[in-house]
Amino acid sequence: MPVITIARLFGAGGETVGKMLAQRLKADFLGPDLIDEVARRLELPKEEVEAADEQPGTFLNRLLIALGAANPEPAIASEETAWAPPYADPHLDPRRAVLENTQQVIREAARSGNVVILGRGGAYILSELLGALHVFLRAADSERVMAVMERESIGADEARSRVKHTDENRRAYIRQVYGHTWDLPGHYDVVLDTGRIGYDATVEAILAALAGRATR
Repeated sequence: MPVITIARLFGAGGETVGKMLAQRLKADFLGPDLIDEVARRLELPKEEVEAADEQPGTFLNRLLIALGAANPEPAIASEETAWAPPYADPHLDPRRAVLENTQQVIREAARSGNVVILGRGGAYILSELLGALHVFLRAADSERVMAVMERESIGADEARSRVKHTDENRRAYIRQVYGHTWDLPGHYDVVLDTGRIGYDATVEAILAALAGRATR
């Protein structure tokens, strides 16, 4: 039963590719709905969970020790990267609860198998899971800006800002929580440029990689 994680640059079509893969495999797709499940478990408004999801913050420095993912290399985030003040009591920190429940939901989905998991550090959470395929999707900045403009009906400057800001948030989040460089190709089994080959060819390449792994 396949387990595929997809990390992606913002605007590279991760959700589209993920849904296409899930349809081809007749698998579950764990994407934006993960927010709803975490919110349900924590009995928090969806908006509050979204605000804490895939966002870096100083509270994560404490989590490095708690989660055993400490790394001596400091996280370097731009001044645009989101920042949250620390909570006096880390046990009452809602972002800690969001993170831990997100990890739990992803692990539960992986145990069931036949699932495509989008973002949220899935490749690191499931790094020890035998047979899982970890994918990273990229595309040129210009193509991602155009995709965001079309999808969200916004101007070029705003789309360019969202692309830059979202990528920086995800990069800082993975560095602070898991101590890794998010977009380093060596952390993934497959790295594909959706702007160059398109979504259909991207899906076919991932399926071929999955089939190749199954026959080893």
